[in-house]
Amino acid sequence: MRASPRCLASTRRGTLCQSPAMPNGRCRIHGGLNPGAPKGNRNAWKHGRRSREAIELRRLMRLLAKDCRDALS
Repeated sequence: MRASPRCLASTRRGTLCQSPAMPNGRCRIHGGLNPGAPKGNRNAWKHGRRSREAIELRRLMRLLAKDCRDALS
């Protein structure tokens, strides 16, 4: 533990962090950026009202309704 490489990120005091580094080279506090949500997260899907398919379907329905109104007029 004493011989492990150190993080060496700058702290709020302006000194270098002396915590042991993880394999990515940073400590658990200065680990780097959050990777964010997984790509293609199906749990984030709520309803699909604004999905590309739904928008295209509504556009088609409006066009058909307009054609029907024009045919009856």
